[in-house]
Amino acid sequence: MFQSRTHTCNDLRMEHVGQTVKIVGWMENVREVGSSLAFVILRDFYGTTQVVLETEEMLASIKGLNKESTISVEGVVRERDSKNPKMATGDIEVVPTKIEVLGRCRYNELPFQVGRSREADETLRLKYRYLDLRNPEVKNNIVLRCNVVAALRAAMTEHGFLEITTPILTASSPEGARDYLVPSRKHPGKFYALPQAPQQFKQLLMASGFDRYFQIAPCFRDEDARGDRSPGEFYQLDMEMAFANQDDVFAVLEDVLPPIFAKYGKYNVASSAPFKRIPFTEAMETYGSDKPDLRIDLTVTDVTELLGDCGFGPFEGNVVKAIPVTDFTATRKQIDKLCADVEVQSGNKAYWFKLDEKGEIAGGIAKFLQDKKDAIIAALDLKPNTFVGLTAGKKGVAQKTAGVLRSKLGAMCPNHMDTERYEFCWIVDFPMYEIGEESGELEFCHNPFSMPNGGAEILDKAHAGEVDPLTITAFQYDLVCNGVELSSGAVRNHDPEIMVKAFELVRLGEDAVKAKFPAMYNAFCYGAPPHAGIAPGVDRMVMLLAGEESIREIIPFPMNKNAQDLMMDAPGTVEQKQLDELSIAIVRHEDDEA
Repeated sequence: MFQSRTHTCNDLRMEHVGQTVKIVGWMENVREVGSSLAFVILRDFYGTTQVVLETEEMLASIKGLNKESTISVEGVVRERDSKNPKMATGDIEVVPTKIEVLGRCRYNELPFQVGRSREADETLRLKYRYLDLRNPEVKNNIVLRCNVVAALRAAMTEHGFLEITTPILTASSPEGARDYLVPSRKHPGKFYALPQAPQQFKQLLMASGFDRYFQIAPCFRDEDARGDRSPGEFYQLDMEMAFANQDDVFAVLEDVLPPIFAKYGKYNVASSAPFKRIPFTEAMETYGSDKPDLRIDLTVTDVTELLGDCGFGPFEGNVVKAIPVTDFTATRKQIDKLCADVEVQSGNKAYWFKLDEKGEIAGGIAKFLQDKKDAIIAALDLKPNTFVGLTAGKKGVAQKTAGVLRSKLGAMCPNHMDTERYEFCWIVDFPMYEIGEESGELEFCHNPFSMPNGGAEILDKAHAGEVDPLTITAFQYDLVCNGVELSSGAVRNHDPEIMVKAFELVRLGEDAVKAKFPAMYNAFCYGAPPHAGIAPGVDRMVMLLAGEESIREIIPFPMNKNAQDLMMDAPGTVEQKQLDELSIAIVRHEDDEA
């Protein structure tokens, strides 16, 4: 017995022929043949079963019912005359003796066909998400997510980690994105913040004496959507280890993740431990990205000295990068589209030439390169029928544009990209500091709580002017899979003196550090262990496992690109009484939407 049924709609097989059963579900399809014969496909969470109505009485029991109504069917299982190999239950059918309507669908027209909901407009899918989730393809992604989360929990527990939940209402903290703020009723004018990550809490747990912590942590960031990032909230496998270094963290994830990807992934091949480690500077030089897709065998070469003075205007005074692609067969139209797509995504132009079958440089900017033909062929080791993509600009611009070009070249050249696999790598030795685009001043590049390579000594030299802060690297690392950043992590700065020195370089003194991070600073003053951690994104992980391009496909109730929940109509207005209780007044600006 399974709840109010004897079997699910995926259970029945030939061995059940002759048995009286009770199944329940949604009427997926109804096909009437004459006045006393109809075929109903009944669908529940588990599968589908065909029900055959052979009397006027039975047919009358569903007359007027719209598709997607829920019914209960009691009847006898028999062998089908015309079997359906596409259905798991395709060898049998149920002939009902009783049909009961459990939940009537009151709409003649559905916003979309449930079985083809993925073809519908996304706005409709999000507004009627409860119908979209009835589609087995959509439902299966959510089931996958549940299984992956369960597997992660089991694996972390097996590795000696304790699952500890941390607060949702907390203090605002500079994590690199905008906070979601929650006004306090009892403390007018003050606000809680939803955590961008449990960063400080998990470090405090290490200072509290816990050795290994994890949780499937909800995180909240007020940032724009992307294909691999959902606005509003997301979940991560948050973990931290006391008395640990970078290698300890790597060892855990290299043991936890490969079996899960092997079991649940769309592809059968995945990297085995140890994952490749690539320093940040090398990743940017070789792949043009700090999240390189290693399934692509193309690499970036610096040709600034070779081509900087070739007479082509965009190259003069700039860094120039080249990506050779052997056995290139794209048409001129495809090349033009490639360059246009790169410009749209990167904001910077891409250029090209090719070495044709006769060994001549042709196409694109070839006329500027004829005098350097032999040097170019030697430097790039070019063979006939090789395409060379080029980018130029300041170093960072040239690198990042080359990274976009490399990814798009890989996608259009199957002989240079093995799509049917999961390729992991670690990006290590990130810069500790950078010059802020808006401020123009020195800022933390990644996590401000990271331990610098060289510890207090390197920071002292930076304060003394003996070392450029931009050359300082940190024990920060990213886990990348198939060009998607799964997580960032770091060995933490657990020493209050080193922490203050690190913050002083970005114009925050000891008093400011104490004020912004009072609990962490004080806890570390009581003797904190060295500790390290990381937090792989669960949503991105499941997206990769499912082979989906949009992260919204694996989230049960996602927001749209504008951070709106169309189903629940959120964000929405509230009553004036609620605002008054919170001491909040809404100020309208002329450019605000009505």
